Amino acid sequence: MLGKIVRMSTIPKGAREFLATGPFAHIVTLNPDGTPHVSLAWAGVDDDGGIVWSSFSDQRKFDNLRRDPRIVLSFQAHERGDEPLHPYLVIRGRATIEPGGALDVMDRLAEFYIGPGQKFPMRDVPPGLTVHVAVDEVYGQGPWRRSGDGSERPDET
Repeated sequence: MLGKIVRMSTIPKGAREFLATGPFAHIVTLNPDGTPHVSLAWAGVDDDGGIVWSSFSDQRKFDNLRRDPRIVLSFQAHERGDEPLHPYLVIRGRATIEPGGALDVMDRLAEFYIGPGQKFPMRDVPPGLTVHVAVDEVYGQGPWRRSGDGSERPDET
């Protein structure tokens, strides 16, 4: 149904296809005082069906996630298309931080953000940190909901 927000706990096929278009992730974590901290990153679907993103340096968002692993990632489509509202996807979950692996993640995501067959352009980088997000909820608006994979269900909340 058009105009309804859809909520689910797995990333449906249509949402995976939407993420493959390379929309930037707005990453929301919680500061110690409870206020939101928002930053921008490349993110995509990992091998376990969750979300993965990385960074070459330790930043406030990592301090926030070490203290409270709750995270929200919001993705906005590049173009509106035929939709009455600008398509978007929101993923809420719990983050796990692993040391290293940032360049491998960025190389994998470069295909979606830079182009097919591309690698992350900076090669002399520190190992960084990799974040895996276990998905608790997926919702949003857009054509990704009409992929025949159950994501077209109306919101029941």
